[in-house]
Amino acid sequence: MNSIVATLVSGILLGSLYALMASGLSVVWTTLGVFNFAHGALMMIGAYAAWTVSEGMGLGLLPGILAGVATAALCGIVIEYLLIRPFYGTRHMLLVTVMTTLAALIILEKGAQLIWGAKLKQLPRLVTGDVSIFGATISWHEAIIILLAPIVLLLLWRFTAMTNRGRSLRAVGQNQDAAALIGIDVPYAFAIAFGLAAALAGLTGALLGSIRFITPVMGSEPLVKAMIVVIFGGLGSLGATAGAAYVIGLLEAFLILWIGLYWTPFALFLLMIAVLIFRPNGLFGRA
Repeated sequence: MNSIVATLVSGILLGSLYALMASGLSVVWTTLGVFNFAHGALMMIGAYAAWTVSEGMGLGLLPGILAGVATAALCGIVIEYLLIRPFYGTRHMLLVTVMTTLAALIILEKGAQLIWGAKLKQLPRLVTGDVSIFGATISWHEAIIILLAPIVLLLLWRFTAMTNRGRSLRAVGQNQDAAALIGIDVPYAFAIAFGLAAALAGLTGALLGSIRFITPVMGSEPLVKAMIVVIFGGLGSLGATAGAAYVIGLLEAFLILWIGLYWTPFALFLLMIAVLIFRPNGLFGRA
């Protein structure tokens, strides 16, 4: 029973991190209709920026997290302006943006290695100590992540559904020409979507940097998991992405328990292929 509870808690923690990561991908896809392969690298940049302010400058973890979010958001806006905006409306925009965001991924990873070096780094935890949940022991830092993720997702949903700026992002995602006709600045909406998604990636990196070591390639694995989440849940729906993130997190935790760490990625990719074959719009998506 203790192992089952521990696995449940671990799955919820994984789902919380995946939800924060994948929701940014969902925002970009919903608004621009492209997949940002540099999203994991933006998470890494957020972690390194948080470490620089927190440990390098000695200003503390909370200012470090804010710096990580802001730095990642700024990098996201720059990527959109330099590598994606010039190709809006072109015939092969989707293919071109795949190549440009992959180029951004390589540039950010190599740049991080030049700036911060290859030495492993780690952030301190928000709160020290452990907490017991039905016999399963986790750190207070991990418990805060579990509580924080739904709050951030709720705020993101409130922004996209109940504010004029958020509704303008949805309008641009549905029909760019119609949105422009009613006075919405479409390029500005694209920049906001990219900056918001990058900020979520930076927040994820800053939180994850207290659990795992910070390296230039730390965003690669979370990016793959986030891609599985958005495909599993259904592209274009924030609620479906959040629900799928927790399902994948719990499934991954139990797969590690049942079949081991080595075979779990294989099982997750097999599940993604099955969803693409039988439910191309995702389990929670609509045609």
